[in-house]
Amino acid sequence: MALADGDTSCSSWDSDDEYQKFIHKMNPPRVLIDNSSCANATVVHVDSANKYGILLEVVQVLTELKLIVKKAYISSDGGWFMDVFNVTNQNGQKILDDLVLDEIVNYIRKCLGFGSCLLPSRRRSLGVESSSDYTLIELTGTDRPGLLSEVSAVLTNLECNVVNAEVWTHNKRAAAVMQVTDMKMGLAISDTERLGRIKERLCYVFKGSNRSRDAKTTVTMGKTQTERRLHQMMLEDRDYERYDKDRTNVNPRPMVSVVNWLDKDYSVVTIRCKDRPKLLFDTVCTLTDMQYVVFHGSVDSEGPEAYQEYYIRHIDGSPVNSEAERQRVIQCLEAAIERRVSEGLKLELSTGDRVGLLSDVTRIFRENGLMVTRAEVSTKGDKAVNTFYVRDAAGRSVVELKTLEAIRQEIGQTVLQVKGHPEHLKSPPQESPSRFLFSSLFRPRSLYSLGLIGS
Repeated sequence: MALADGDTSCSSWDSDDEYQKFIHKMNPPRVLIDNSSCANATVVHVDSANKYGILLEVVQVLTELKLIVKKAYISSDGGWFMDVFNVTNQNGQKILDDLVLDEIVNYIRKCLGFGSCLLPSRRRSLGVESSSDYTLIELTGTDRPGLLSEVSAVLTNLECNVVNAEVWTHNKRAAAVMQVTDMKMGLAISDTERLGRIKERLCYVFKGSNRSRDAKTTVTMGKTQTERRLHQMMLEDRDYERYDKDRTNVNPRPMVSVVNWLDKDYSVVTIRCKDRPKLLFDTVCTLTDMQYVVFHGSVDSEGPEAYQEYYIRHIDGSPVNSEAERQRVIQCLEAAIERRVSEGLKLELSTGDRVGLLSDVTRIFRENGLMVTRAEVSTKGDKAVNTFYVRDAAGRSVVELKTLEAIRQEIGQTVLQVKGHPEHLKSPPQESPSRFLFSSLFRPRSLYSLGLIGS
């Protein structure tokens, strides 16, 4: 397909422009499902009037539907957006159920239809919509062992209950989005003076002893798309800036290149890295946050390695215009890819919800020498479902088996399960006098008998 020049004037990408709203209303998105042209994936065609951020909207919707994108073809020159996505379910299978397919089509149309607000425009503040159900807390600062435990303890002391939360760490920086309610009333906290105390205490904890970089705390009554917001926060916090010695912790490193195609005034971004869930969302999110528009692109992640290629321009119509900016684009994309790559042991905690649960659990982790590198905290009815990625105090991804036994005994009736790879577990030296005995501890039946791995 020949690449044609498109209209890249700044005004054409402004979603507040009344003419663009009119065009979008007169040309509602069209979604077609094709289950015959591809043997191992369902093909989703999405056609829509073009607007700034439309690609991210589509990718975000596919991510919310828990669909895995195996291949994608992107074209959005001029006034029309035409994308094709080869998707599977979480098990890598085609979607054959007609009811599920209808739900996918209807949800995409609803989210992309006129009046949708998945993505804020460039004129509006990012990330927050009003809500009376909970108070939204956003935190960025320097990462250190025990940080989540300290934050949770402060919130409990201030009579706040954590309903949902997600915490990312990368390159010695940390970001968190937390939804909290009043411990007694179970509703959002509206008292201005109390909100000020919460903000002041959390900012003090997140800053810690690091005076070289500021911590940032925001407390509002609102809601947000959490993962979208975390990318924005870490980009604003410049977590992509690092010394060469910090790169040794990422293995294998993603390969990102940016070259200019002068004949067409495009910059061509190429990404090669190990495939993982939500990779496409993470890279498109970052390009959008850096105010780059993807005019054409292709994605292939059918093997263990993912390949992405994007033809981009800045919203002002120019390609990447300097060596410094080229390096920044590369660093930001590398950071976006690495933020979810949390090496370490994955622990899942499922138990009845109660006030102070997160504070107690993270305190036990800290007292047993574990540091949390990523966390997902959610409440479903009266049940708490939490996922933690942990390392030992030295930052190693291998955790001793006796440490997990001690944690489980202290937590009591809470169900703690180990997910992922058994190689992240290590037996104590006295229990492994020989290589044979050491390896035998990693047999599945040993972990099942300890109750650490669920069936």
